Amino acid sequence: MSDTATWAEETSTGRRRNLTCEETEAFWVFAAIEVLRLTGIRDEQLLELTHHRITEYRLPSTGEVVPLLQIAPCKTDSERLLRVSPELADVLSTIIHRQRGSSRAIPLVTSYDVHERVWNPPMPLLFQRDIGTEQRAFTPIALRKLLINALAATSLTDAAREPLVFSPHDFRRIFVTDAIMNGLPPHIAQVICGHKSLDTTMGYKAIYPAETIEAHRAFIARRRAARLSDEYRTPTEEEWDAFLAHFEKRKVIGTCARAFSSPRVHEHACIRCSLLRPDPAQRGRLEEIRDNLVARIAEAEQEGWLGEVEGLRVSLAGAEDKLAQLDAEATRRSNTVSLGMPALGQITLGRRETKESSPTADQAAAVSSEIGPWPHSARRPTRRTLR
Repeated sequence: MSDTATWAEETSTGRRRNLTCEETEAFWVFAAIEVLRLTGIRDEQLLELTHHRITEYRLPSTGEVVPLLQIAPCKTDSERLLRVSPELADVLSTIIHRQRGSSRAIPLVTSYDVHERVWNPPMPLLFQRDIGTEQRAFTPIALRKLLINALAATSLTDAAREPLVFSPHDFRRIFVTDAIMNGLPPHIAQVICGHKSLDTTMGYKAIYPAETIEAHRAFIARRRAARLSDEYRTPTEEEWDAFLAHFEKRKVIGTCARAFSSPRVHEHACIRCSLLRPDPAQRGRLEEIRDNLVARIAEAEQEGWLGEVEGLRVSLAGAEDKLAQLDAEATRRSNTVSLGMPALGQITLGRRETKESSPTADQAAAVSSEIGPWPHSARRPTRRTLR
């Protein structure tokens, strides 16, 4: 390589540059990025690509030849085939043409598997280069160094003005995101990437706020198009009255908060329903229901109806829960705090005495001590507020 290298000198700085070495490094950066971006394979799978892994399949119906790329097993220990796109075919053909050179075959080189810690037999690897007088396969460290040098030369930065840092695995995420955003079904992307779980594939996809908003708006538009247009019209007076009467009919033992037009699925649905707020006036009826359930459970146990016993016990637990809610509400209402405000009878009595005769100083002091002083922030009740 050193014998055929082309050197040049910069006129401004006087620095000598090995143009052959720079061209070689630029080409392999281009080749690695394009293959990773267009296939979504891992870096170790990239370095194991050989000339023999490019195959073809002829469609039996039309006779069309479809180029395929065979991917070696990796994490999932499953071999798979990828359809070669025109862009990927152009990159692979450029790599093969460069590796062949003046000969008709790609050189055979050995490579070291860093995961299995073994030397692989000589193979026509696509990612190999000549170092000195011998051909050597690219290593994961050399691949990462190529990406680091390429980013340093571009001077690209992120939003925080920090230099961009890319790893070979980032192009796998870019491939999944680009494929799904362009309409590829996620389960097909899962097969292409070789993932065992769809959740793993979706974890690779980047979701952007604008994409989420547009997807949700499109979902609403599709849902509205599939539903009847009558559902979006203005309701009539009769329909609105029926809507209000619907909830009035539900007030049997309390206030029901179920959705409109949702049917009951059991005879004891109200007792079991957690959306029912029991009415204190219906306490007697709840107690009757509880006593009836106890009697029915005893009868079912005596007759051996075990299935009915379980259902009645669920209803009994619901009735007891509703009674407990009424007890808790009564306890809360009884535990009131006196704020020192005068009662209605005391106010009426005081006004009657004022009309009959003006109190003396002693009588006024006695009434004041009995009723208590008015708070400064409170407003004296008028006839309108007491009504």
